[in-house]
Amino acid sequence: GVLLNIQKYFNVTDSLAGLLQTVFICSFMLLAPVFGYLGDRYNRKIIMVAGLCIWTFTTLGSSFITQSNFWVFILTRALVGTGEASYSTIAPTIIGDLFSGFERTIMIAFFYIFIPVGSGLGYIAGSAIANATGDWHWALRVNPILGFIGLILLMLIVPSPPRGASETQGAVHLENTPYMEDVKYLLKNRSFVWSSLGVTAMAFVTGALAFWTPVFLYRAQVKQGRSARCSLCFSSFKFGVITVVTGILGVVMGTYISRKLRHRLPNADPLICAVGMLTSSPCFFFAIVLADRSIAATYVFIAVGETLLSLNWAILADILLYVVIPTRRATAEALQIMVCHLLGDAGSPALLGLISDAVSRSNPDSYSWMFRSLEYSFLLCPFIGVLGGMFFLLTALYIAEDRKAFAFDTVQPPPPTSTGGLFVFISLPVS
Repeated sequence: GVLLNIQKYFNVTDSLAGLLQTVFICSFMLLAPVFGYLGDRYNRKIIMVAGLCIWTFTTLGSSFITQSNFWVFILTRALVGTGEASYSTIAPTIIGDLFSGFERTIMIAFFYIFIPVGSGLGYIAGSAIANATGDWHWALRVNPILGFIGLILLMLIVPSPPRGASETQGAVHLENTPYMEDVKYLLKNRSFVWSSLGVTAMAFVTGALAFWTPVFLYRAQVKQGRSARCSLCFSSFKFGVITVVTGILGVVMGTYISRKLRHRLPNADPLICAVGMLTSSPCFFFAIVLADRSIAATYVFIAVGETLLSLNWAILADILLYVVIPTRRATAEALQIMVCHLLGDAGSPALLGLISDAVSRSNPDSYSWMFRSLEYSFLLCPFIGVLGGMFFLLTALYIAEDRKAFAFDTVQPPPPTSTGGLFVFISLPVS
């Protein structure tokens, strides 16, 4: 919501601005396996509290960085990734241990609904606060207040259930296994592998769209001759509202369709994800190519595309929970996060920025060409979306078999290995 303000304040190009998202995602991605390992073995609630503290205080600190210290600002974005890695890796596994069956699907849907809702509110609040105060820094000073409230609720309300409590009802004690054995188990789980690649394609698309869409719409409106003064904050506000509404609508629709089809069609969940990806791609394509002709049509196609893409959020988390045994879920979440960000939204904002800068060099003084260069770079996203849809179709081929294997492993877990095979991380990053 305040990307253009940041670019002007630090005087940076599109490619450097894209690094803000890339370093955050890289930090998130690289530390996720560490927190996944810890989350499968130690107190998950304490790890989440520590992560949320880092997340909150780093965001606040980043609002006081001066114009000459852009690279320090980049560093704080990396530290925010540290906090999110701890929280996002572990929180879904706690929900998985508190609920089972369709009740768990509902709770996971409720949890994941707040990804698009939170993102959308970020655009709305960020642009509104910057516009009201005349200073974009205040957008980073309000967010920690919400983080502090979340921290208190997390400490006082959220329980810490035993791993596998919802599946075993305490009848079977599931033992931890060495980390490399967990990784080998996950790499042999075809549903996990193909769905992780599908999530990667989805992350590429959503990361690029989330980062560049407000700036893209701003340039489109300037190209049409509209007033430049308020169009960015207005674009951010409208895009934020669309993201919130379509996120809620998409998650609710995806959960409802999954509930209706799951008992009749064993591979319904990955098929829903495939349809969501394959049908959202043409919507985003038309949104991109129509931007300089009709902003209204662009908003309509963005809304439809985001709704279709949001069908997947809760379903993807549920797939992981019912094909991976409880003692390996945090590791699975972590590896999926690492892969989807490494090949997805860690690089997509920076890649689009690099393509945009490269194209714009042929006519650097033309504002119309600045819009066109970003438009051309954006066209990569629909094609990646189609590739993601194909990965989910492959997931559908194996999901029923992997669910049966999960049920067998949960009832009859593998025998515990000797402690001589264990190893620990001896070096952890500190802030």
